[in-house]
Amino acid sequence: MSETARDDASRTTIDDPSDGLFPESVAAGYDDPEDANTPEVIDPVVDVLADLADGGPVLELATGTGRIAVPLAARGVPVSGIELSKAMAARIGGKPGGERIDVTIGDMTSTRVPGEFSLVYLVFNTISNVTTQDGQVDVFRNAAAHLRPGGLFLVEVGIPDLRRMPPGQDTVPFTVAPDDGGGYVGFDRYDVATQLFTSNHVTVTPDGGRFRVVPFRYAWPAEMDLMARIAGMRLKHRWANWDRAPFEHESTKQVSVWEKA
Repeated sequence: MSETARDDASRTTIDDPSDGLFPESVAAGYDDPEDANTPEVIDPVVDVLADLADGGPVLELATGTGRIAVPLAARGVPVSGIELSKAMAARIGGKPGGERIDVTIGDMTSTRVPGEFSLVYLVFNTISNVTTQDGQVDVFRNAAAHLRPGGLFLVEVGIPDLRRMPPGQDTVPFTVAPDDGGGYVGFDRYDVATQLFTSNHVTVTPDGGRFRVVPFRYAWPAEMDLMARIAGMRLKHRWANWDRAPFEHESTKQVSVWEKA
């Protein structure tokens, strides 16, 4: 059996289906990409979240491996989390200060944790992992249920690249990274009739290759504003990035903040 086959067999035996899209085989390398875990990436996020929390407790939906929750807690902010994947959440406690994070295993559309929070947040496009409109509305409702009056719900998510597609095209590449003996290609495929899309990841190495497909649902800013209204919240801020630059027609993502009435 080849090394690739053994790796695939190993992933089959250790992956828990209840961990959804982020089982052990994904969690094991989730913190590896250096460009996603540098201070230049993490610090602006934590700066904004700490400011919005204003000294109060916060709740992170889809806490993952704690790459935001842990440094936020290091700022003295009390952080709780909800995370579906046990494999991802298991890595939080192994990080310096990770023992401060109280993580509940569950679905962010419905799982409740005790207490009221000054801020609930959901970053890095994770709202799109919920692939139905009803499910995304439930995320907003669940966030609002955890907020104290006047509390804030923040979502960071990309704007769909539909303007880059000519008529008849449904695919947009986002990364092409050739390497000696292999490389990586990433591309999104859109279905504009359903607002569903997939993020496709092709990795080629001298030993073989892997192809991973992750399903998403995109929603425009105006649609999310309606979701917020359904949940009893109103838009307070919308920025183009963590530097709080104004959101404009050429913005490639939104960092939006809604306030609970």
